[in-house]
Amino acid sequence: MEIINQTNRTILFDEINPEKLDLLTLIGDVKGLESVDDDKVKEINGHLLIKSFDEFLDKFEPTIYSFFNAANQKVIYTLKKPTAIPEDCIQEIPLDRNNDFVKMLLTMIQTKRSQGIENVDFRFDKILDMISPKKVMDDIRFTRKEIHYLYGEYEKLDEGDPLKLDIADKLNIKFEEASKSYNNIMAMLPLAIDDSKQRLLAGRANEGDRAEKFIAGQLTMGEEGELKIIERPRNESTELMIAEETTNNALISAFKEDYENVNENPTDYVSQLVVRTFCPLPVTNSTELDVPKEVENYNNYLAFYQETKNDFIKVAKPLIEKILGVFVYFDQYKSKNKGMLPTMLVCNSKLDMLTKSSYMPRLQVYLNTVNNKNDFRNTIWFGIVGDIEFNLENNVKLTRERFKGNKKVIKPDVNAMENLTSLLYGICDYKVQTFFSFETCEETSFTAVATKGVDEYIDRTTVLTRQDYSEYAIACLPNMSIVPKNKSGLILDSLMVATDEGAEISQEKKDLLKLWIEGVYVPASYLAAGITSSYQCPEFLRTRFKNVTKDYPGVRFDIEASDYALRIPTTLAKEISGYTNSIKDTINNRNFGFIFSSDNNQVDGKDLKQVTVYKARSMQVVENEYESLYKTLTATYVSRMMRAQTSDYKHDNVTFFFSANPASQKSAWRAKTGFINSVLLPHDDISHNIEEEYNVCNVDISFGGNTKNLEIVLNKNAKAV
Repeated sequence: MEIINQTNRTILFDEINPEKLDLLTLIGDVKGLESVDDDKVKEINGHLLIKSFDEFLDKFEPTIYSFFNAANQKVIYTLKKPTAIPEDCIQEIPLDRNNDFVKMLLTMIQTKRSQGIENVDFRFDKILDMISPKKVMDDIRFTRKEIHYLYGEYEKLDEGDPLKLDIADKLNIKFEEASKSYNNIMAMLPLAIDDSKQRLLAGRANEGDRAEKFIAGQLTMGEEGELKIIERPRNESTELMIAEETTNNALISAFKEDYENVNENPTDYVSQLVVRTFCPLPVTNSTELDVPKEVENYNNYLAFYQETKNDFIKVAKPLIEKILGVFVYFDQYKSKNKGMLPTMLVCNSKLDMLTKSSYMPRLQVYLNTVNNKNDFRNTIWFGIVGDIEFNLENNVKLTRERFKGNKKVIKPDVNAMENLTSLLYGICDYKVQTFFSFETCEETSFTAVATKGVDEYIDRTTVLTRQDYSEYAIACLPNMSIVPKNKSGLILDSLMVATDEGAEISQEKKDLLKLWIEGVYVPASYLAAGITSSYQCPEFLRTRFKNVTKDYPGVRFDIEASDYALRIPTTLAKEISGYTNSIKDTINNRNFGFIFSSDNNQVDGKDLKQVTVYKARSMQVVENEYESLYKTLTATYVSRMMRAQTSDYKHDNVTFFFSANPASQKSAWRAKTGFINSVLLPHDDISHNIEEEYNVCNVDISFGGNTKNLEIVLNKNAKAV
């Protein structure tokens, strides 16, 4: 670990935010260059290297852009910032932890993990409900509660009191959070919906109660002792009520002023809506409301919310799946003692851009800089590519559509297999083991693999076998279902109807407004890269096994061996009851792919409730089966250790590297074979043969009898050091 201090840096070959800098732009023109300088590497790391999910959100600020079309009264969402639309007409919607859709999906992942039950039994609707208007309002009410509490404490203190200044800082943050709602009409919709409902249904114990007029009253005793409820006197007050009213009025003024300052086009209606939201004003007499108008507004708000939320999800979902992929990548590293933390370099460029003949040299020069030097701090070991096209076509051509069926949706930014092969061919010499997965949909989920098997995947990836880059290509499957397609519906609310007595919630089925998310998935390549990057760290392995040495990374660790996969499960909950024996037989006969399992397993007498690794193979075919990825990783590690210790493969130094001398590297590896993460296990061996005529050193690494060969060109004429 002293020479090579990390073996898990991962490069993401994808675009997150086109408004941010990308790898190709930062590298620039490379004509006549073999590498970039150290300052450039540092600059690239500053913009593109991330060490956690939160740092990813901070650096790349994934964003959806929206604008309004007055011609058709539509809200338009886009992943790219429009250039032909006036700047003041564009709204930015950050996809961070505060976004209701992202927050809901992260909660979904955590809740499924805590329950550990299969998709068929999980109540997805309970979590999906988080993006309904009423649940969005729960967060706003919590913020409102905090603001009122803080303001009350603030008012109690004298001017200049340090504690008052501290509370003022907290209030400023809370007002900033609140302003994100009332500075955006779309964010105001849940507020408007809830506000209308509360005023229309004032005085009812339950939303479903029949409509009745409401006048605020109080219980009294008449002159003859009879009980009766009379209309609440409007001028009645107490000292406590006056104090509360003073505080409330101060907050009302603060919110009014803040709304007018942060909004370029303030309106009286929205101003009053903001006030009613954060400083609720009681309804004392429902007859004062224009009920038909309020009902019309409520129904329009709700229908508009349904339409715009649906349009937003369609545009945002592909980007959100990438965001969740990054979350899942970092989430695999669960270790109290932090050691070799996984890191990710985000290219922030689309795959088809990276593989263009005019831009590929830039990527190659960068990789030549970080991967072909004896400074391994910035070496890239793994890569991630998601959304490779799967080509699932229905061969039945309909002459007419008798029933309304699924519409063929062209998923944006799906990567062609040709782009993947171009990438692998272009970076093969830099030994980047690239995890790739197919487009996210129900047809590439656990359910599909459990019912159809893996033959389609094998056929689709045949083009990647028997190539120079095959050992660096790793097909990952299935994709993880965060919200399966068949369980992705949620009820937003029901429309309201006006009656002679007021208004009530409609009980008609046709007035029930629903939203269909159509499934949310995480590409398997992110999960595979995340778990592999995690077990490179000795400290991570130490949390699962006792016999771990801190001297070596987990390059030789075979997750398929013994019960290792069960002791290093993923952090994602099981999805299905498992694969049939016939499907597992097919997988085992070919040993294809980096395949995840959702079978029932136990470890140390306890049920395992997480997805686990079943196979971890590359696309290299040896003797009619696919080769384990650890063999390529170990070979890469050995070759880089050789290069570093032999001063770039100097002949005499290579001879010493493999000698029986106790100080040689081979002797050091042979002396420590009893650990989980030993470079050589007891049944392994490593040998070399130098072909003097060709100035080539053939290194044979034997993994329990299965030999992998490395061919290294020597620096024969140089003197040994």
